[in-house]
Amino acid sequence: MNFSKAVGAAKQVVDKIDPQHPLTPQKHKGPPPSDIHIIWITGGLSCDGDSVSITAAMQPSIEELVMGAIPGLPKVHLHNPVLCYEVGEELMTYWYMAERGELDPFVLVVEGSIPNENIKTEGYFAAQGTNHETGQPITTCEWIDRLAPKALAVVACGTCAAYGGIHAMQGNPTGAMGLADYLGRTFLSKGGYPIVNVPGCPVQPDNMTETLLYLLYMAAGKATVIPLDLQLRPTWLFGKTVHEGCDRGAYYEQADFAHEYGSPKCLVKLGCWGPVVNCNVTKRGWMAGIGGCPNVGGICIGCTMPGFPDKFMPFMDEPPGGSVSTSLVKPYGNMIRWLRHFTNKTMNREPKWHHRGNRLTSGYHPTTYGPPDGGSRPMAGTQR
Repeated sequence: MNFSKAVGAAKQVVDKIDPQHPLTPQKHKGPPPSDIHIIWITGGLSCDGDSVSITAAMQPSIEELVMGAIPGLPKVHLHNPVLCYEVGEELMTYWYMAERGELDPFVLVVEGSIPNENIKTEGYFAAQGTNHETGQPITTCEWIDRLAPKALAVVACGTCAAYGGIHAMQGNPTGAMGLADYLGRTFLSKGGYPIVNVPGCPVQPDNMTETLLYLLYMAAGKATVIPLDLQLRPTWLFGKTVHEGCDRGAYYEQADFAHEYGSPKCLVKLGCWGPVVNCNVTKRGWMAGIGGCPNVGGICIGCTMPGFPDKFMPFMDEPPGGSVSTSLVKPYGNMIRWLRHFTNKTMNREPKWHHRGNRLTSGYHPTTYGPPDGGSRPMAGTQR
């Protein structure tokens, strides 16, 4: 769905929302800001893969967002340790300014899962910058505590920030969690918005920049509430499953399954979770409409889901429900495949009246150049 359609969908959602509900976001109040800052924390438990991923975004690109190429937006200032040229204390200056309220409004983006700093007696799990008074690192949790309540909107970029991801799997030593687990699902930003989760491992580039674009238009007063599902994901991006957009879906319907990698057929028996995973990568691709796990022969391992990775392992095994669903669809699919093969064979034959010769057999009876049987019936407009 393109952005204009997404805005239309959001307006339809707004009509059904109770304005008195505590989780009902409101349209940005006050005059549109001339400038808006994006404070992007990469100090969570992560690999910085989400920041790297968005360099591939094209709809819109990160360059279009920050260079004023999109009409109607305030000037955007991006502060991301991976992408901006400032480093060290010069970079951290913007964090301190945001804390003091000198960058109002700003959007807070968190990348990486949030460790539980309360489960130990010394040290820290994740930090960014230094406390000038104590000389000690400022933990990621401290930055979230300081900045989230002052942010116009708060965005969790990638599955680690959204739901904990790899670092939060069973047996982890850090007590890692997602941003909504840390702040609470009822958290509202200064702008009155819930946390916005844009999951993916890493995040699909255009999904992230399009979400930022939506929020920027909200800040400019040109868009209303962003529609989110129960897991706080933008609905127009995560409202459908991988399977619903997959080119291999027809093979599933026909009970035609791949049994080895490299096959163009449905991958569910090889471990693909696409039928139950909310993700648009099969429709959107990865970059310029190209790529995306099942599109290039890889199984879906559910990386946009709150249960990832624990509930989807072992990744290469057939999903528990896969054997049941494939068994049920087999009789129907085999019959449909045979019928379609028969019809396809019939439709691949040209009509019998396509031929050379001196007789017209298409069923048309000419009136201007003699009867079809070659008899002596006069042509139209002549007399005997």
